Amino acid sequence: QLNVIIRASLQNLGERIDQLKELLLRAVATHQVTQLEGDRRQNLVDDLLTRQKQLQASYRNEDVEPDVIRSNLMTGGVKRGVTNPWLVEESEETRGLGFDDLRQQQRRIIEEQDAGLDALSSIISRQKQMGREIGNELDEQN
Repeated sequence: QLNVIIRASLQNLGERIDQLKELLLRAVATHQVTQLEGDRRQNLVDDLLTRQKQLQASYRNEDVEPDVIRSNLMTGGVKRGVTNPWLVEESEETRGLGFDDLRQQQRRIIEEQDAGLDALSSIISRQKQMGREIGNELDEQN
């Protein structure tokens, strides 16, 4: 009975990972997320696929040392230079916030960044205009 549960859970995990991959591809294709964020999420999905394969190998006893696989799955060590995101401490800003709260915070941050970019754009426009006026003055003086 336990084997049936494990096999079904591994199959369910595989299906969910496939769903994640499809949703990620759709999100990147429709520009719901940036390419950089899409790459970051793709790395996480690839990590999940690797762990799924390790779990399947461990279940089938294909590896000589299943304890090593089990410990690798659960440790928060660095793998290919990437820390396990599930074991990283949550920041004080986001601790205790729900999904909607996090989304509102993200929107607020984006609005602040947009305001900063608008200010930067106006400064650059003003400098461009000053450069043109200086160029015109130089042409006139020459």
